Parts: sequence; structure tokens; C-alpha cells
Amino acid sequence: MNAPLLVLEGVHTHIGAYHILHGVDFEVPHGQVTMLLGRNGAGKTTCLRTIMGLWRASRGRVLFDGRPIGGPDANLATPEIARAGIAYVPETMGIFADLTVQENMLLAARGARRASDIDARRLEWIFRLFPALEKFWLYPAGKLSGGQKQMLAIARAIVEPRKLLLIDEPSKGLAPAIVQNMIGALKELKATATTILLVEQNFEVARALGDTVAVMDDGRIVHRGPMAELAADDALQARLLGLALDTHA
Repeated sequence: MNAPLLVLEGVHTHIGAYHILHGVDFEVPHGQVTMLLGRNGAGKTTCLRTIMGLWRASRGRVLFDGRPIGGPDANLATPEIARAGIAYVPETMGIFADLTVQENMLLAARGARRASDIDARRLEWIFRLFPALEKFWLYPAGKLSGGQKQMLAIARAIVEPRKLLLIDEPSKGLAPAIVQNMIGALKELKATATTILLVEQNFEVARALGDTVAVMDDGRIVHRGPMAELAADDALQARLLGLALDTHA
């Protein structure tokens, strides 16, 4: 198995009076897609936000590329974590509805002052992944469909090279045909050896994209292993995930 790019060691996270993560341990190998699965409320989004420094780990360590970025002794600020090479696509997508697609992309391309400064070859590659973004380049992002907004959110995360993408439920609320398009785009992204940690409720998306999997329950990791093994074991799926994923398949 590839060496890990991201490692969580005994990570605890408190949000106010609530203890959400209880000693989370798992690894994200270089160049692979790791699925983070679990029932609603298991702590998956809290895990992503803790990695990104939006919430602070109260115990344990988060290591990225061998460097501590989270934990009581190394809680880097979110901008520092982003500069280290991690991009985060939240479940809410976080796009600026009143700005055009172009302006949204320009804000994400930190080294660019104008659209012409964005790396042309990289932009062409993004347009091949998400053709709608080229078509609606000068449209307000708020007028895009749900699937197009999700494409824009991912495109912003990859407009500059990143070592790791954290993506939270990209298929949520999308029509099946749009989900299939999303799977195709993420497969192309995966083929570039981009490392991805992907939270997902749709088991078919997880089956299609995942190399490895970590399953959360009540703020803990209860299963780790190859995604193919979980996908082939109906009894294990039922024990770990119940009906939460099957209903979205």
C-alpha cells in the first residue's frame, strides 16, 4: 500500500460542550481515493473540518506529508493548512452566488490577479472535466444548477495544484444523471494520482471511486480496509452502515 499522505492519530474534537470525535485513527495513502463513510451524525464532517483547522483537535495529532498540522501542540491556522497543499470542498459548496463563475475561479487562484493569469493548460483541463463551467463562464454562479455549482466548487479546489482534496458529500441532492457525470469527472481526477479524502452517503459513488475506506460511528473509526472488500460484503455493509447508504444508491 502507498505511504500515507495524511495520518490522524487519536484525534479528539470538542465543539463547545460537545465531544464529537473520540480518538479517530486512520490514514489516507498517497495518490488514492479514501472514502470516509458512516451514518448521519457519525462525525464525518467534523473530521474534515478538524483536518482543515476550522475546528481544533483537543487531543491527538493530524500529520500531513509527515508534518504535524493539528493537535494541541501543532494547531495550524486554516490558511497555513491551505498553503501546505490541502483544499476543502464543503457540503455547502461555499460558492459566491453574486460573482460569476470566472470571478469565483479567480478568487481561488491565489497567484492570479486576472482571469488571464490562471494557468491556461490547467483551465483547459478543468473545462474538459466540467464543460458547463466554460459554457457559463461569465454567468453569476447563483444561477447555476445544483450539479453545476458542485462542479464549480470542485473546480475552485483544483484550479491550483493541490496535494490533497477534502470533499464533503459531492453527490448530495443531485439527480442520478448528474451523479454519474460527477463520478466520471472524479474518476478522471483520480487518474491524475490526486489524493482525495471523500465523505459520501451514496454507496454507489463510494464503490465506483474508493480505493480504501474508513467507516465512522459515534465519533470513532469502526472499520478500515480496502473499499473493494466492503463493497463485496453485504453483511458488513449492513452491520456498519445500516440502510443509510442503501437508500441513496
